Amino acid sequence: MTEFVIHGGRKLKGSIAVQGSKNGALPLLAAALLVCGEVVIENCPQLSDVDCALDILTYLGCKAGRSGNSVAVDCTGMCAHDIPERLMKRMRSSVVFLGAILARAGCAEMTMPGGCMLGPRPIDYHLDALRALGAEIAAEGERLLCRADSLRGCDLFLPFPSVGTTENAMLAASAAQGTTRIMNAAREPEILDLAGFLNAIGIPVRGAGTTVIEVEGGCRTHGARYTVATDRIAAGTYLCAAAACGGTVEITNARPEHMAALTNALRHAGCDILEKLGYMRLTAPSHIAPVGIVETRPYPGYATDMQPPLMALMCTAEGTSVFIENIFESRYNHMEQLRRMGADIQSEGRFAAVHGVARLTGAPVTAPDLRAGAALVTAALGAYGRTEISHIDHLERGYERMDETLRRLGADVIRREQ
Repeated sequence: MTEFVIHGGRKLKGSIAVQGSKNGALPLLAAALLVCGEVVIENCPQLSDVDCALDILTYLGCKAGRSGNSVAVDCTGMCAHDIPERLMKRMRSSVVFLGAILARAGCAEMTMPGGCMLGPRPIDYHLDALRALGAEIAAEGERLLCRADSLRGCDLFLPFPSVGTTENAMLAASAAQGTTRIMNAAREPEILDLAGFLNAIGIPVRGAGTTVIEVEGGCRTHGARYTVATDRIAAGTYLCAAAACGGTVEITNARPEHMAALTNALRHAGCDILEKLGYMRLTAPSHIAPVGIVETRPYPGYATDMQPPLMALMCTAEGTSVFIENIFESRYNHMEQLRRMGADIQSEGRFAAVHGVARLTGAPVTAPDLRAGAALVTAALGAYGRTEISHIDHLERGYERMDETLRRLGADVIRREQ
């Protein structure tokens, strides 16, 4: 088991360049299956979830190799259409391969995805979207058997603007005959990245970033080179950490336009934030103010992935903040661990009230999932004394060499094998 040992109380100061987006890179790697030829994905983060995606591609018969932060994928030799359980269970985002394999091979087999335990996250929306495009889907226990002799473009209305469903629909629609209109589509920046990649390989996509996306299917694809956008969740986590420590941090490759909901909350907390094209600087106040009510919603609302780090910051605010979690049932996994550090948090169902205390105190805690781990790191950096965070393998799914990044900013963080 691997853990972080953090001695808190040091102000963070300095400049960093944040990794490429995890949630942006994974659907691009799935989309590479649509090309019989080489694609190069640049600014692809070095994360365990990305490693899992590359292992899936290799299992399917594709060539996948990394050179620094560039990944080259050649799917010409794809010879399988199934993903074994051992790979599906490694990450929840593995379901995005369903639409891509179906588009490429006309059939797909896989089990239900694994990853962080965030409560029920049914993939019914994904399956309904693929059925509307002409797929036949049967379930045998946890295994899905999908077939589509001919995918057909259609008008597709999503009952919820799910990111994963939108991605799977876009990928399957790429091989459908005719035009597919996806209505009530997700608007997240990662959808823009996928649309940009599909356009780059020869599949016309219009409307990404709005609620209606059009995909022109059946077009010939070709190789391309594409750069993944900066990870807005990683950037936001480091801003929350700087605020918790009373420091000043610059992010030199930021995308401020993707982070408005978070920066509005941080400004409400008293932080001074300077934004320029591709640049952000946060200077923390001497005392953190409460943020009032924060309610997670689909983009451009407040991101569910940024709820845990902000809650950790609010643990020492001078007042009460209320969080309402609308996306994941078990997104409050971090609360009990924060309480072990002295946080005063009351919760019921989707609601959590955080009453700020004078300070948190270091304690042995466990990261139950990726973003909960980010919350514990944020809390530990601002806490008094020593915090040991176990099971940081969750953190390594989404943060590239987090300990090194934090040390560059002056934090006292050690990664230790037990």
